[in-house]
Amino acid sequence: MLLDSDAESDVAYELCQVVGRAILPYRSSGDFGTAFFFQAGDDPVGESLLTAADLVGGPGGELGLRSSVTEPAGVAPAVISEAEIVPGWARFPGDGVAVLPTAGLHRYAGDGGWRWRVQPVPAGIAAGPEVVARLGADASSAFVLAHGVREDLSRPLEVAIERVVRDGDAVLITTELPPGYVGAPVFIVQAEATGEVSPYCLGLVLPGVGEHPVATFDRIRAVLPATPGDV
Repeated sequence: MLLDSDAESDVAYELCQVVGRAILPYRSSGDFGTAFFFQAGDDPVGESLLTAADLVGGPGGELGLRSSVTEPAGVAPAVISEAEIVPGWARFPGDGVAVLPTAGLHRYAGDGGWRWRVQPVPAGIAAGPEVVARLGADASSAFVLAHGVREDLSRPLEVAIERVVRDGDAVLITTELPPGYVGAPVFIVQAEATGEVSPYCLGLVLPGVGEHPVATFDRIRAVLPATPGDV
């Protein structure tokens, strides 16, 4: 669904309010990316951190924290080294996805005297195969919530309003995104049979040149009932 510019701005604003605290900056071996919390169900055990497989597994990986995602104020560190989190990332290179069950993140917070205060992307808006199937060669509005990289290496939360298409089995963002956007969640809106417009989290951004493949949630769901991955 392609929206006009005013409607796109409204959707971008609402997404920041609803899931802005799901999004965290990630950095590993000089590569900048984004990770996000996803809640697969009502059980906290179903909560995971998701990003692109190409970002993780190297030395020196660290997750950045914003003051808005922890409480009480001033207690949590600015970054968490992934070496301190057990279990660590499970990589699924064939799907382009990395999954981190968040139990270790919550234990780390508890040991440090603070708590997470996040807004995971809920399972109810994760795009199913029918949502992906409704995409086509005609461009639809896409919204990427990510932590970009400024010249001073600060990592602000940003929203890029882009275009997404489906080409056979591939779902693509049609432009090259700035540094820091790989691993970020991609959102779209679609009209329902009732006439209402619903938001969906389509998946996450994969590395690309000139355009970016999207690992859609049908692929992500296939790896969430965590098998060990390749690490």
